Amino acid sequence: MAEERHCWLCFCTEQEDRAAEWICPCRCKGSTKWAHQGCLQRWLDEKQKGNSTSRVSCPQCGTAYHVAFPTLGPLVYFLHKVDRALSRASPFAMAGIVVGTVYWSAVTYGAITVMQVVGHKKGLGVMERADPLFLLLGLPTIPVLLVLGRLVRWEEYVLHLWQKYSSKLQALVPGISCPVPPGPLAESCPPSDPPSLSRMLCGALVFPSVASLVGRLLFRRTGSSLQRTILGGVTFVAIKGLLKIYFRQQQYLLRSNRRVLDCWEPPEPASAPEAWLN
Repeated sequence: MAEERHCWLCFCTEQEDRAAEWICPCRCKGSTKWAHQGCLQRWLDEKQKGNSTSRVSCPQCGTAYHVAFPTLGPLVYFLHKVDRALSRASPFAMAGIVVGTVYWSAVTYGAITVMQVVGHKKGLGVMERADPLFLLLGLPTIPVLLVLGRLVRWEEYVLHLWQKYSSKLQALVPGISCPVPPGPLAESCPPSDPPSLSRMLCGALVFPSVASLVGRLLFRRTGSSLQRTILGGVTFVAIKGLLKIYFRQQQYLLRSNRRVLDCWEPPEPASAPEAWLN
């Protein structure tokens, strides 16, 4: 007696669907080796997700399905090759467009920074007299150097040196020592806050504008726009660094003076961080 066919996709038998086309496309045996041609076509569409040339294998035995396509006409064959070539080239073209966009954005930012630092008219004159190749290579390095400058976290080194040699400095300059509270955390250094990519990029790209603004506010008598910007940038970096060192030291003191309460011990009116906020 012939074995009754069962489609492993729709679970229909040969008796339930006599008009369907049956195939045995893999090395499976028994009832799982049969499938409807239409059911298998729909299953292949789901697995290939629009890429009709991708290989699909049987989920049970792992045999790769052999798919035969009808003969294509010359025009359809040409369009098919063009479509495949465009699909393969599109990632590289997209990468080139992104790199080009970033490059020309860096060139534009560098030109604006030059005019902002040395003055609009003087900056235009400098760039007009400069070699075009030098501008194309030099202007994009301005935002790169600003970002690299943000990676130099000099406040961390100053804070560590201050805590390390505070006792020696106390003998020279009274009142300059860094207070170190007793406790198990007294010997440890304040943990560095993890660098934030968004803050680093924003701080680096906004720095020329901030330096120019501080220079105009504090050094109005300086005649050169370049000198005002340099002095404003140095002043801003120094003030910001000192404030950051002070804040990090206070965070260190809070962390060193914390303690874990017993479960029956009533909490304090306000913890240290909450007291700051209130």
